[in-house]
Amino acid sequence: MNYEIDIKKRSFAFAVRIVRLCRVLEQQGNVSRTLANQLLRSGTSIGANIEEAQAGQSKADFTAKMSIARKEARETLYWLRLLTATDTVEDTKISELLKESDELVRILTSIVKTAQTRGTSNGK
Repeated sequence: MNYEIDIKKRSFAFAVRIVRLCRVLEQQGNVSRTLANQLLRSGTSIGANIEEAQAGQSKADFTAKMSIARKEARETLYWLRLLTATDTVEDTKISELLKESDELVRILTSIVKTAQTRGTSNGK
């Protein structure tokens, strides 16, 4: 399905951008480093869980992994919002990341809902 390819590509590209942002944050001091570690964990695990879902052993496994990816996307959105609310990073510098994080949450929510209601997945 096209959404599976799209979400995989988008989550990978998103993770690359998160890694780059975290590299910058690591240089800013203790608080920024702590936030960067949290952001790095959640922002990179979105795509990892999507990859695991694609190899799911059952429909339930697919749905569970996609649900975890959605949770991680929501957590990532939280950390990005916190970075801007605390003036750690200017809104303008991460506005695209905020937007993409929100869109990933929406896409993953749709995938999970579809999988739960229709019992569909990656063909397993």
